[in-house]
Amino acid sequence: MSEIAPKACAPKQRADALRNREKLVESAGRAFSTHGVSTSLEDIARQAGVGIGTLYRHFPTREHLVEAVYRRELESLAAAADRLSATHAPDVALEEWMRRFVGYIAAKRGMAASLKILFNSNSTLFADGAGKIREAFDQLRSRAVAEKLIRDDVDASDIMHVLYGIYSMPDGPDWQERSQKLIGVLMDGLRTHSS
Repeated sequence: MSEIAPKACAPKQRADALRNREKLVESAGRAFSTHGVSTSLEDIARQAGVGIGTLYRHFPTREHLVEAVYRRELESLAAAADRLSATHAPDVALEEWMRRFVGYIAAKRGMAASLKILFNSNSTLFADGAGKIREAFDQLRSRAVAEKLIRDDVDASDIMHVLYGIYSMPDGPDWQERSQKLIGVLMDGLRTHSS
C-alpha cells in the first residue's frame, strides 16, 4: 500500500517580492487615476523602481494589475471608516471618508474600460466591493446620526446616489477639486444646525 504524499504548500513570497508588488500597485493606482488605464506598463514599472519583467511576474496582464489596484482602493476605503471613527468626531469622520470616496472614484474613472472587462468575468468582485463600501458608509452615517450631528431625515441610499453621481461629472483637469467642493456642499446640507 503506497502512502499519499503530503500536499505541497504554496511557497511564501519573499519580503522584497511583496514590497515590489505593493510598489507596483501603488504606482499603477496613481498612473490610472491620472492618465487612465492605457498608461504604459513600462512607465508604471519605472515609477515603482522595478523592471518590466518584475511587473509581468506579478501581473501577467493589464487586467490583473487593474484588478489589484481596484481591490487595494476598495480595501483602503473600507478600512478608512474604522480609522476615521477612532480619530475624528462622527460628522468629520463621515466627511473625510466621503472625500476619500472621491479618490476611489478617480481611480475607477481611470480604469473604467478594464473594469468593464473584469465585471463580465468577475462580477462577485464588484458585488462584494459595493457591500464593503455600503457597510463602511452606514457605520459612519449611523454614528453621526446617533450623535445628532447630521440630519436623520436623509436616507443613506440618497446620499450614496449623490456620491456615485460625482462619477458622472464631466472629466477635466479640475474634476477632483470640483468634486471635493461638492462633498463640502453635501455635508453643509447634512449637518444639523447645532453642529
